[in-house]
Amino acid sequence: MKQIKNIAFDLGGVVIALSYEQAVKRFEEIGLKDARKHLDAFHQRGIFGDLESGTITPEEFRIELGKLIGREITYEECFYAWHGYVELVPQKNLQMLLKLRKLGYQVCLLSNTNPFMMQWAMSNEFDGLGHSLEYYFDNLYLSYECKNMKPSPEIFKMMLEGQQSSAEETLFIDDGKKNVEAAKDLGMKTLCPENNEDWTEPLSKLLGIE
Repeated sequence: MKQIKNIAFDLGGVVIALSYEQAVKRFEEIGLKDARKHLDAFHQRGIFGDLESGTITPEEFRIELGKLIGREITYEECFYAWHGYVELVPQKNLQMLLKLRKLGYQVCLLSNTNPFMMQWAMSNEFDGLGHSLEYYFDNLYLSYECKNMKPSPEIFKMMLEGQQSSAEETLFIDDGKKNVEAAKDLGMKTLCPENNEDWTEPLSKLLGIE
């Protein structure tokens, strides 16, 4: 078995704790009555998916969401609603990311996400300690920038190329079963914790670190 050198993490449900219910509530608050029909915990569809796959801009999303709601909405309202997905940023997870890098692992993020979420994640408000998401990773592979979404094999291949790592040397951690299956099919080792479940101990065991 090849030794793991590269570890790729999902953002929502793994690095940060997600709240689907809070997101639904916030989209309803700004006027999207059937928010539950439009939003997904793992893979967005419609204009939400278009935003995360980078086929529409945040401005186009704002306009289209306004049409669904029946009134013009602001950028701030979009940000507020999307930010509903964020329940908690567990410090234990962030400390583990720093520890892995200190131990010499390449650590990257591979996430289906969008510019509204990243506006917060890339700010120094991300961890409550003045650091942005970038502080914790060597590289970020974001669906809207890659113009591809998990579980598409293309985005995994882009990540492997960017990390200059083979699939056999890569461990992928995601709470989405379809994403984990796609990574396995490409030859990666995987961990699939439940949304917001503690993965730090299973990972330590897997890697044989204290």
